[in-house]
Amino acid sequence: MNFENMNIWCWLIPLLVGVICGILGYLIGKGNSTVIDNSADLKILQDKNSKLQADLDACNKKVSANTNLGASAASFAAGAVAASIPFDGAAAKAVFGKTIKQDDLKVVEGIGPKIEGMFKEAGIKTWKALSEASVADCQKILDGGGKRYQIHDPASWPMQAKMCYEGKWEELLKWQDKHDHGKL
Repeated sequence: MNFENMNIWCWLIPLLVGVICGILGYLIGKGNSTVIDNSADLKILQDKNSKLQADLDACNKKVSANTNLGASAASFAAGAVAASIPFDGAAAKAVFGKTIKQDDLKVVEGIGPKIEGMFKEAGIKTWKALSEASVADCQKILDGGGKRYQIHDPASWPMQAKMCYEGKWEELLKWQDKHDHGKL
């Protein structure tokens, strides 16, 4: 019987020691913990965030107010630059080896005298006007001339006209040579 009593104590003593150690550990841990108060730092950061948000809103308002003004000023500046491109016949002659007249649509590969006449009758009389025309508009003009002119492909004509208008003669000549004089 003594052996059976000993068996109960073998379980009971470690259990009691564990409970006592757990309670002491909890009390010691709780006593050593310190509460860190970050509320002052948090308040400072929230104030900075509010100020930055107000600055961002003010900047966004300025940008939106200046967007319309900026767009019109940019388009005006682009128009002023575009309107001020002078024609340099000497530079064109140096590249092409022949005299080029200003707004001669025949410089554009694929446009001959008759097609040039059709475009001028349709109101496209300058390189600038041709550069701003859509390929569909060019095709409509060609279609108006009958089957003989419908076979022409005006896909590159506005781009070539823009090079003429901007005086990019070397670039135009290289493009025409690369594309077998206008044929892709």
